[in-house]
Amino acid sequence: MRTVLFVLCLFVLTLVAQPMLAQEAKGFRSDLLGQIGYVQKQILELEESIPDKKMTWRPNKEVRSISEVYSHIAFTNYMFAKFAGAALPEGIVVNSEDDGMKWEKASTDKKIVREQLVKSFDFVKNAIGNMSDASLENMVDFFGQKMTVRGVLLVLLSHVHEHLGQSIAYARMNGVVPPWTAREMAAAKAKK
Repeated sequence: MRTVLFVLCLFVLTLVAQPMLAQEAKGFRSDLLGQIGYVQKQILELEESIPDKKMTWRPNKEVRSISEVYSHIAFTNYMFAKFAGAALPEGIVVNSEDDGMKWEKASTDKKIVREQLVKSFDFVKNAIGNMSDASLENMVDFFGQKMTVRGVLLVLLSHVHEHLGQSIAYARMNGVVPPWTAREMAAAKAKK
């Protein structure tokens, strides 16, 4: 009898929770979270595919190395979230360009760089999830320009995509095929 009652309660909870979950899955924040999750997956897959010895590679001395690009993404995830009104975790400092340079030079260790990326993406997704729809209309100062929180979040997303493209080029210059492309090529080859 208890089992039947338990299953019945779970069924009712599922019916009640389903519309609430569907309601939460609508709107700009949901779309943005989906896109951030998608680009995060690609960034992390690509970072994982880079050999350790290539993390310091750069096409020339005037641009960021592979590890610096990934650390830059992590830093700016926090920075843009701060512009959008999110309170940063203790110990995270993103007040100046010098702070960004410190992040980029802090480590070339894949494990540390990956941890920075994961934490920064988790922070951004949590911050966006905790925002209200109304707060997206708040005006903020973004490098001396007034824009909405929504606008800042769009800049964040486009910034990550920009550096994903850079990272893809860096990977290919080092003979690394992006994992999702490698999977597509393997699937196409298997069909032949």
